Amino acid sequence: MINDKSFRGLFVGLVTLDLIYLVDSAPKNNQKIVATDYTVAAGGPATNAAVSFSHLSYQAQILGVVGSHPMTQLIRGDLTNYKVAIADLEPSTSTAPPVSSIIVSQATGERAVVSINAVKTQASNASIPRDILQDIDIVLIDGHQMVVGIAIAQMAKAMNIPVVIDGGSWKLGFEKVLPFVDYAVCSANFYPPNCQTEKEVFAYLSAFDIPHIAITHGEKPIEYLSCGQAGVIEVPRIQPVDTLGAGDIFHGAFCHYILQESFTDALVLAAKIAADSCGFFGTRRWIQSAEEPELS
Repeated sequence: MINDKSFRGLFVGLVTLDLIYLVDSAPKNNQKIVATDYTVAAGGPATNAAVSFSHLSYQAQILGVVGSHPMTQLIRGDLTNYKVAIADLEPSTSTAPPVSSIIVSQATGERAVVSINAVKTQASNASIPRDILQDIDIVLIDGHQMVVGIAIAQMAKAMNIPVVIDGGSWKLGFEKVLPFVDYAVCSANFYPPNCQTEKEVFAYLSAFDIPHIAITHGEKPIEYLSCGQAGVIEVPRIQPVDTLGAGDIFHGAFCHYILQESFTDALVLAAKIAADSCGFFGTRRWIQSAEEPELS
């Protein structure tokens, strides 16, 4: 596939500062441990997806709250390095950005995360820049800036711009985004109201006339429903070093591939990118050695 740099994606949602530590094992109560490695990067589902999309040679912009606190220079520097533009919903705020502290266990690649997410940095519709969707080819919404996400989804639908949701977990207000969604790509932890099984999740999302739905299960196969056709996609088997951000990277890669591939092929290719990223510590080191996958 030939990359076309004219494609542009808008990623709406959470912007954090991630402090990521690699340890032999998670600490017990009152225990102090020394990390074997650490890294600092901008984080959040939409942010990591934007980095992934940009790495795959398309143009990415994150729409979220960054502000002017001194710590935001670390966020801005990281996103500049990975060629992700920032559309700041609250550029004058001096509030510290959300900070996530993440502990990755070296033996398993599993992680523990402490974060306040965007609960203290919610923006209003009035903060949305004019013409934000001009020349945009795809939109991803992670639900962490829900009021803004609802407005962007409505605007995108009116302009025939495909809308993807990152359904990592259910968030109040998603029901107002779903009528405008083309691709619902969710995790196994995404449970809308009154849904307790995967079958019920598919039914709930289908009731909003979403044509393409997928539910990921980590290392287990992806289940999907595309224009009424159900199926399963195997994912690559790996020995993970770090699973942090794999879902976010999957979503960014999916947004890249869906612009030129079928729904199922985009899922296959995104799964390969996400699996490769799990072979590296942190959310950025995979980029240095990443090669774009091919369909088998």
